[in-house]
Amino acid sequence: MQPPSPFFPLALLLVLGVVACDGLLPEVGPAQLARCSNSDSDPATSHSFEADLRPIIERQSAGCGEGCHHPGGRNPVGVALGGLDLSSYASLRLGGAQTGSSIIVTGQPCESLLLKKLGPTPPFGARMPLNGPPFLSAAELQDLNDWIAEGAPEQ
Repeated sequence: MQPPSPFFPLALLLVLGVVACDGLLPEVGPAQLARCSNSDSDPATSHSFEADLRPIIERQSAGCGEGCHHPGGRNPVGVALGGLDLSSYASLRLGGAQTGSSIIVTGQPCESLLLKKLGPTPPFGARMPLNGPPFLSAAELQDLNDWIAEGAPEQ
């Protein structure tokens, strides 16, 4: 039988240290982001800009159309700096200075910058609404996803 390597005690300490420290690892919790899906979560329910999206955009709490992204809003910085006007369906579809027509990619919510900017990990800049929280709820984000998946109809 060969004598143990001079590194054996060090290796043993390392293994025991990892095993002993297992309970000391940080608790990071469950994954918070679901994978984006370009499909409609409930094809039996239809969505439209006027019926479903406009109320979210124009509400007081976590709204965006009556404040930053409306030319007549109380602080239209989103229109002035970003060029994104959410006061109408037509102006939304034009997008802003950074988003352009990628604001809504019809049938592809995962490629649509509107959904990305309202979600927890925007690809650039801050998460919207800028004065959040509150941010859009998971159900509201799902409605937005479904609306885009359905072709982003106005009515």
